[in-house]
This record gives sequence, C-alpha cells and structure tokens, in this order.
Amino acid sequence: MEAILGQKLILSDYLLIFLMSVCVYTDICKNRIYNIVLLPFVFAALLTSLCSGGVSQLLWSVKGLLLGLALLFIPFALGGMGAGDVKLLGAVGALKGPVFVLSVFLTGAVAGGMLSLLIMIRAGRLKVTLLQPLTRYCPALLASSELYSRETEPLIIPYALAIGSGVILTYFNILHIS
Repeated sequence: MEAILGQKLILSDYLLIFLMSVCVYTDICKNRIYNIVLLPFVFAALLTSLCSGGVSQLLWSVKGLLLGLALLFIPFALGGMGAGDVKLLGAVGALKGPVFVLSVFLTGAVAGGMLSLLIMIRAGRLKVTLLQPLTRYCPALLASSELYSRETEPLIIPYALAIGSGVILTYFNILHIS
C-alpha cells in the first residue's frame, strides 16, 4: 500500500483510508457514521494542511470541506440521506481538497445508484419503487394490490459504501484529475 498507481502516499492518504474503513464498517453494521470518528479527522486535515503548506493550504482544505458538505446538503435536506454521510464527504474534502471531493461525489453517486438498485432488487421492491410516482397520474395503478402488499418501511442504503467506492475510483483515476 506504499503507492497507488505509482504515486507515493502522504499522511492525508493514510488518514483517508483509515477514516473510510471505519465509517464504511459502522455504516454497514450499525447504520451510523459517528461524529466522534469524523471530527478528529477534520481537525487533523486542517492542522496538517496548515503545517504543511501554510494558510494557502489550509484554505484549500477548508474549500474541500465546504464543497463536500455542500454537495450532499440538498439530498440531506430532502430526507434522502443522513447527516453522517454529509459530514463524511466534508471530511474527505478537508483531507484531499476540492477537486478530489468533487470526483468522489460524482463517482460515489454512480456507485450509490448501483448500490440502491441492488438493494431494491434484493428486497423485491424495484417494481414497486419505480411504479410509485406513476400512481399520481394513473389511478388504476392504485388498485394494484402489489403496490400495497410490500412493507412500506424505507430501505436503508449505507451511503458510506458509495462514498468509499468513490474514493477508490478517484484514487485509480487520480492521474486524470490532477
């Protein structure tokens, strides 16, 4: 693990790998991403940025943090994800900067969409989920007992897994985004 695609790892890479490992584990096992895990990494990111590159590097880290928070704020505000997911992407941005976090967001969104499809298929709720918006425009679909025969409890998607996939995909594509 000394290098990813020939690039030497730096402290922020090791911190990010450890952070993602812990958060993916807790999100899958407990459906939670803990502040007690996230906050030390954000502070470490800001401190290492300041120490390694001065105020300009600190501002770069703050931009990454704010961009990471902003990218997932609307889905959070609409109830589509938890606050831990938002803060996790912010921590990724604080550690690796705005360009990296934007790439993680985009590749993570694709991975999250695929993960959502797999979870809906496994739960047997893909058809119901796809037909649900159509019931507003086609009342005949309301009569379908299949739409109401399934549990209506929301499916939980461990989005840290999608963000982690985005991190991995971004690392393997890092030579193209730099």
